[in-house]
Amino acid sequence: MPLRAEFPEEGELVIGTVTSIRNFGAFVTLDEYEKREAFIHLSEVATGWVKYIRDHIREGQKIVARVLRVDPSKSQIDLSLKRINDHQRREKVQAWKNEQRAMRLVEQVGQGLKLTADQAVELFGPSLIEKYSSLFQAFEVASADPKRFQKENEKSAWSTAFLKVARDNIVPPQVTILGTFEISDPSPSGVDHVRAALLAAEKVDPESIEVHYVGAPKYRIRVRASQYKQAEETLKKATDAALKSIKTAGGEGTFSRA
Repeated sequence: MPLRAEFPEEGELVIGTVTSIRNFGAFVTLDEYEKREAFIHLSEVATGWVKYIRDHIREGQKIVARVLRVDPSKSQIDLSLKRINDHQRREKVQAWKNEQRAMRLVEQVGQGLKLTADQAVELFGPSLIEKYSSLFQAFEVASADPKRFQKENEKSAWSTAFLKVARDNIVPPQVTILGTFEISDPSPSGVDHVRAALLAAEKVDPESIEVHYVGAPKYRIRVRASQYKQAEETLKKATDAALKSIKTAGGEGTFSRA
């Protein structure tokens, strides 16, 4: 079920499996490009002098490498192991695992439509990748924000089936943002006024907002949401509600982001 070009691009990070090791380098099959063969020269295996290549890689090992050169006319692809850092390697592995999972979910969508996985990919794969960068991100959007997904995609049998599979299998990602209130009221009813202000903040969205006592007059507010923008909007509404409440009662309040 090809969704990629025949060859990777120079500079791209790819997942491969080491198939053969020689004294001068290693041969690799590219898992994301129909097992197309690539080569890692000994000088690109690791920084510094490499005495024994098998001290660094072995046959059957999954590796993340950077594409150095591509010559489609000769079906030649040169890779480097040393020109990536640990963070890039972890991100690429996670993205690859996500796409493997996405393809299994696509098979479920196809089953619901009585289509093969290849037919399902052909039906909606390219358009979803264009909109959301990857199939896995498309599933995440469908799970976290089904209204947005429905708005951005035609209402059809495939989109309905896609939404169902996303809802049943993907836990929406969550972001958490924090802030601190400083709220005080020296009047005899000040304690009640402060409590009312904090409750006003929580009432904006009781499921996603938590307010905790830090030490008078400081109170910590935590907001969880599936998207950063949504969390920011909820936090602003909660902040406005709390400050309006305490100031209306005659007290004082300020807010700062953590």
